[in-house]
Amino acid sequence: MQTLTITRPDDWHLHLRDGPAMKDALAHSASVFARAIVMPNLKPPVTRTEQAKSYRDRIVAALAPGHRFEPLMTLYLTDVTPAEEIRRARDSGIVHAVKLYPAGATTHSDGGVTNLDRCTAVLEAMQALDMPLLVHGESTDPAIDVFDRERSFIDAVLIPLRRRFSTLRIVFEHITTREAVQYIEQSDDRLGATITAHHLRYNRNALFVDPDGRNGIRPHAYCLPVLKREVHRQALVRAATGGNPRFFLGTDSAPHSVHDKESACGCAGCFTAPLALPMYADCFELAGALDRLEAFASFHGADFYRLARNRDRITLQRAAWQPPAHLPFGAERIVPLGVGETFGWKLAS
Repeated sequence: MQTLTITRPDDWHLHLRDGPAMKDALAHSASVFARAIVMPNLKPPVTRTEQAKSYRDRIVAALAPGHRFEPLMTLYLTDVTPAEEIRRARDSGIVHAVKLYPAGATTHSDGGVTNLDRCTAVLEAMQALDMPLLVHGESTDPAIDVFDRERSFIDAVLIPLRRRFSTLRIVFEHITTREAVQYIEQSDDRLGATITAHHLRYNRNALFVDPDGRNGIRPHAYCLPVLKREVHRQALVRAATGGNPRFFLGTDSAPHSVHDKESACGCAGCFTAPLALPMYADCFELAGALDRLEAFASFHGADFYRLARNRDRITLQRAAWQPPAHLPFGAERIVPLGVGETFGWKLAS
């Protein structure tokens, strides 16, 4: 097989940032994906429907000519989000979910939720209006090892949450562990999960060893949730390629400038938008499941969000290539994940 044509995919977890640099980040996603769930963790965060509308307008205005791309907006949940905001969001037609960031869990999450008990009225409204909750599934207790925070979140937060709100649709975003895979497989169809390309391709060794085998910190591979052991990567591959419709594509592509990544306290986030789909294709091919890539990338997420599947198609071609060393990012530069590595599939021109 030298080419692979699939229904145009969607990205069910994407960071675009804001301001002048957004246009550069957006171009890579809009050239591949038809739609994307856009994360609300700006500064200040997108907590109200009117802010989501304004942000959406800025995204649409930044699209390059010829790009057809629909941003699907989200709200940032806080301890003081009013329940009536959920109805405004649902009535807007442009807000498709609400995002739960445990306070302090990741980039720009300092305004996130400190205690879910403070969000009871909001969660009840979301359940009644069938508004999905998207969760960054990590416990933030500093006593918990960073590699155990997802597993802890399942026990301490997610299981009690789903008991209390049994019909609330939830997306467990960017899962990274075998335990998360097993929990989702044993749950009902109200729970879905996104899986990133980088968590399928790399284990935590990638944080410390470059493609040439040299030891050293690799800040552009640092993300949250952090990369995990090989046993967890293998579990994610089995989940993504296994055909279960509750696992679907979400890149979590998260752009940061070179300066912000290569610093004494580098930001968490991998910029994968320019190569995410080829990275997924490589993974599915290695697993002998290239025929299942279309469902994972183009069908499962749309079905979970109860949106129509896309009708147009894109083509990948077999070709060895390497990502550029850096790309424009407003007035600065950005380094895509995978620099120095060779990929086997690329988007046909």
